[in-house]
Amino acid sequence: MTQPIQTDALAGLRIKIDSLDQQLLSLLNQRAKVAEEVGEIKRAEGSPFFRPDRVAQVIAKIEKSNQGPLLNAHVAAIWREIMSACLALEAPQRVAVLGPQGTFCEQAAIEFFGSAASLIYCNNFDEVFHATAAGTAQFGVVGMENSTEGVVARSLDLFLRSPVHVIGEVSMLVRHNLLRQSDNLQDIEAVLAHPQALAQCQAWLTQHLPHAERRAASSNAEGARLASTNPSWAALASERAASQFGLHIVAHAIQDEATNRTRFAVICLPQTLATPPVSGKDCTSLVVSVPNKPGAVHDLLMPLKNNGVSMTRFESRPAKSGQWEYYFYIDIQGHISEPHVAAALQELQGLCAFYKVLGSYPVPE
Repeated sequence: MTQPIQTDALAGLRIKIDSLDQQLLSLLNQRAKVAEEVGEIKRAEGSPFFRPDRVAQVIAKIEKSNQGPLLNAHVAAIWREIMSACLALEAPQRVAVLGPQGTFCEQAAIEFFGSAASLIYCNNFDEVFHATAAGTAQFGVVGMENSTEGVVARSLDLFLRSPVHVIGEVSMLVRHNLLRQSDNLQDIEAVLAHPQALAQCQAWLTQHLPHAERRAASSNAEGARLASTNPSWAALASERAASQFGLHIVAHAIQDEATNRTRFAVICLPQTLATPPVSGKDCTSLVVSVPNKPGAVHDLLMPLKNNGVSMTRFESRPAKSGQWEYYFYIDIQGHISEPHVAAALQELQGLCAFYKVLGSYPVPE
């Protein structure tokens, strides 16, 4: 007699869920209609459609009022997708990313903008910067730094001359998987991936595939696409790429560092979106150069110390002038509009031969 009672109870709960789903759908469509009205006002005013600070405020308010049992992380993901879908009704956001489909850059863009964004796939970060600066895309997403291998040098070089600025950041746990057509490690002649991924997995590759050639590709997803064309090739890429190109995941999470993370910068032209307001947890990025004289780098850091500003990153890149000159890329804690940060940067600028703020933006928790 127990089984029929349980079956009846389950059927009743399913009817209840179906009813709640219809209520949710009705409310979501009501929200979408209001979002369309907001879009009309923004269009008339000429104000930006996408406001990451507004997205953050809405999600924070929802998380604060959440009484469970849903976890805040899951609630945040749901609301980001709701807002992304509503924004697509107002004005679809064109976002340039490193392609093809299945890259971690694509994944970072979806995490920031939601899956309703219109993604433009580029062959390299040069194209991402160009598409964003030219207006083909309203926003771009580029790799900035990896916790294992350090900065993405090409991105730093491109920031130097590009008119875009940074308005957001995505920090993502990156897991590299070995993908290929067959589900084994036998007869692999070459492993294809972005150079950073190859470096992040070098210990595993040396141990398990010592004789396989390590071949650089423009992206991990491009490596996966190429591996799908040759049974003796393998790739280092995401689970998303495995699904995209119909490959087996032969080995999971083979990166040398378990906590391997990559920072991605969200970029746009200042006229597309101005510097985001203070969030309370912000980063300011800049690039400078100083005259080549003794003590110049030491002097460069003193304004930060004198004004109580913490530096979180300091990288040098050759100026390629042939004079042994360098550009210094610096990340500091705080927003450019905060008095102590503004004072430090004003003093710093007076010491520099070259000075450019790349962006002042909120950083993820």
